Amino acid sequence: MTAPTSGEHGVEGISPAEISRRREAALGGHLGDEAAVRPFLADPSPRVRATALWALGRLDRAGDHEVATMLDDPEAMVRRRACEMAVRHPEVDLVPLLGDHEPTVVEAAAWALGERGAAENRTVAALAGVAGGHGDALCREAAVAALGAIGDDAGLPAILAAIEDKPAIRRRAVIALAPFEGDEVDIALQRALDDRDWQVRQAAEDLLDAGVGRRSPDALGNRE
Repeated sequence: MTAPTSGEHGVEGISPAEISRRREAALGGHLGDEAAVRPFLADPSPRVRATALWALGRLDRAGDHEVATMLDDPEAMVRRRACEMAVRHPEVDLVPLLGDHEPTVVEAAAWALGERGAAENRTVAALAGVAGGHGDALCREAAVAALGAIGDDAGLPAILAAIEDKPAIRRRAVIALAPFEGDEVDIALQRALDDRDWQVRQAAEDLLDAGVGRRSPDALGNRE
C-alpha cells in the first residue's frame, strides 16, 4: 500500500484540516472558551466531535442534553466518549448502551455504570445480562467489575457465575465479591484458592486476608 503523499493527509489518514479543528476544539477547552468549542459538537469528523465533548466536560459545561445526544452519535468513538462523560451525569440513561452493537461502547457503558455506584434494578439486571451472555470477553469483564462496584445483592448471582469464565473474568469476579457476604461468597472464595490461574488464587487469598469471607479448615489446609 502506498503511503499518503505529504500534505494530502495527516496522521494515519487524518487530514490536516481535521487535525486543525480538533486542536482548536481542545484548545478551547484548555482556555475556557466555551463559545469556541460548541460548534465542533456538530463537526463532520467523529474525532473532532469527541474532542469537543471532552473539552466541554473540562469546562464543566457539558449538560445532560449534550451527553445524551452524543450517546446517539453514529460513530462508536463518540458514543464511547459520551459514556465516559456520563459518569458525572447520573440522569443520563446508559442502560440502552449495554446493548450497543459495538463492544467497545458496551464496555465503556458498563465501566461508567460501575463508576456511578448505586443503581436501579433495571441497571443491575442489564449488567448481569452482559456479564453472563455477551460474546465479547472484555464486555463481560467490565460488567462483572461494575456489578462489584455497585454492590447490589441482585448482581451477586452473575458475579458468582463469572467465576467459571475465562481467567481474566474469573479474577475480576473474585475481586468483585469484596462488598458481599454470605455462605455463597465464602464457598466461592475458598474454591478460588484452588483455581488453575495463579492470579485468581492470589485475588482470593488477598480478599480472605482482608477479612472477606470465612476461612474453613479445608480451605486453609489446601493453602498449606
